[in-house]
Amino acid sequence: MNNHLAVCALAANLVLSGCAATPQVSSSAAPQTPGPLFDKILALDTEVFSAFNTCAEAGQLQKHAGYFSESVEFYHDNGGVTWNRADMIANTEKFVCGNFRRELVAGSLRVYPIKDFGAIAQGVHRFCQFKSGACEGTAEFVIVWRQEGDKWLITRVLSYGHRPA
Repeated sequence: MNNHLAVCALAANLVLSGCAATPQVSSSAAPQTPGPLFDKILALDTEVFSAFNTCAEAGQLQKHAGYFSESVEFYHDNGGVTWNRADMIANTEKFVCGNFRRELVAGSLRVYPIKDFGAIAQGVHRFCQFKSGACEGTAEFVIVWRQEGDKWLITRVLSYGHRPA
């Protein structure tokens, strides 16, 4: 009986010491959720991808381009790297416009402030074909937004982990 109590005490001690050693995430590392920054980035995400989704319509591709820095870097796990806005928009026109749309997966957006710069948006998006209506692919994304006065521009995009929906 004493051995059984000793084993239980040792197990409890290990569990408690393991809990004490678990790293704690500081509240400053927590993503911004409903509040001014989150709301702003969510609105920008909606605007930039509304133009993306309708880029086959007159003026929408140019509107979409206006959300990106001229020196934007776009990293795509399957498509490679694009080093500037002109090339990125040319690729969008060639491969996206009229072919598919992007949807933000509800509840997946996380927003992190970047001191004296802007914000990081992180989440999951899916892509749906116009012809079939099927949403065939899902991927993770990270978008770096730079704020200059009242203007926000995308400076970096990572789209990765592409997989069937």
